Amino acid sequence: MTDTAATTDVGAMAAALGAIVGTEHVLTGDAISDDYHHDEALTGDHHAPDTVVRPASADDVATVLTYADAHGIPVTARGSGTGLSGGCVPRHGGILLSFERMSSIVEIDTENFTATVQPGVTLDQLDQELADQGLRYTVYPGEYSASLGGNVATNAGGMRAVKYGVTRHQVLGLQAVLPTGEILRTGGKFVKATTGYDLTQLIIGSEGTLAVVTEAILKLHPRVDHSATVLAPFPVLESVTNAVPKIVASGVGPLILEYIDLLSMAGITAANSLELGVPQEIKDTALAYLVVVLEERTADRLEQDIEELAVQLTELGAMDVYVLPPAAGAALIEAREKAFWTGKAAGMNDLIDMVVPRAQIPEYMAEVASLAEASGSWVTGCGHVGDGNVHLTVFQADPDMRYKLMRGIFETGMQLGGAISGEHGIGTEKRKYFMELEDPAKIALMQRIKAAFDPNGILNPGAIFE
Repeated sequence: MTDTAATTDVGAMAAALGAIVGTEHVLTGDAISDDYHHDEALTGDHHAPDTVVRPASADDVATVLTYADAHGIPVTARGSGTGLSGGCVPRHGGILLSFERMSSIVEIDTENFTATVQPGVTLDQLDQELADQGLRYTVYPGEYSASLGGNVATNAGGMRAVKYGVTRHQVLGLQAVLPTGEILRTGGKFVKATTGYDLTQLIIGSEGTLAVVTEAILKLHPRVDHSATVLAPFPVLESVTNAVPKIVASGVGPLILEYIDLLSMAGITAANSLELGVPQEIKDTALAYLVVVLEERTADRLEQDIEELAVQLTELGAMDVYVLPPAAGAALIEAREKAFWTGKAAGMNDLIDMVVPRAQIPEYMAEVASLAEASGSWVTGCGHVGDGNVHLTVFQADPDMRYKLMRGIFETGMQLGGAISGEHGIGTEKRKYFMELEDPAKIALMQRIKAAFDPNGILNPGAIFE
């Protein structure tokens, strides 16, 4: 794939694309708003796309991709632009494929417990529709304006993963378009199949580099009416991570298991004016907090689970146990979900979403603290302790020093059996670390898979691979 920025005739390209989707759905120049220039990554090359195309159907997508493939034009698919790794940033000389016109819930099947959605459907839109049916889609990565297409592209996770898993566990099938214009259907309204390669799972998490997803069949679950948020301060992080497997093994089936370190808790409570009822003497000595959300079908069963959990947390070394009032509990979870914005407002320079085996979190965090101190940096954290996904905010303005620090943090986590990204994806912003630290044989195999799907390399070039 060569850089087409210097050779693309934008006028000719816009005219050809307008013949496919309608001229009013091809944007160039000043008609392209700033929102199309970037996702939410803190770093990277943010710039206006040469052309924005808004298809209305899979057939539109197929025809656009056929045109782009024939002319060697890069294509980047974009949903709501809420990603954090530069995965949907437009390429110079290319097409930004935006899905605001493909935002229909095609079907809610209450007998098979599935929803079929187009890629522009947002989590909030789907949740509102499902509420009337007593159903829900359980993946929630922390931003309800996120699109389902983007979630599929990055294999989005979030706080509920400890109970329900991540996107790949909740997607049963896809409609996807190859650069050749071929429209594929993979999977279906069933939970198991051993019929050839699992193309559904291969496309999920591929960050738009293999195919463009135009529909997804999602697994649904009954809506649960009763929930409670339990907050437990601990004197050290190791006590939190030691408690997690015992809580999981107890059978209470937590919906959420989150840790929040001292600095992060102070930041999110102050930014959101939260008062959680924790006495000052506890705040002064607690170094880590465990947040547990329980859910049950009945109030009686929920109350029993809360009592059992409170006893267990006390035995596991919690300094105290607080069952938060519903409003305070919801506010804490919302503030935790918005921790990125708190860090951004505080001036953080980058964000890490490393995942390690949860038993290795204390060792990992100790190494992170040493690396931060050695580099004169400030690194704080919170994360999905139930599944080992650690979110670190990095404060280090010097780019060279920050690169060395982050490379060390990634390398340390991988040595402990972890992976560079747990849910945000590689995109363009983690690509350098991925290419330097991942097994070369694995990268070479991935590149061969990429070439099989996209031999001319037009789909999201620069994401994942150089």
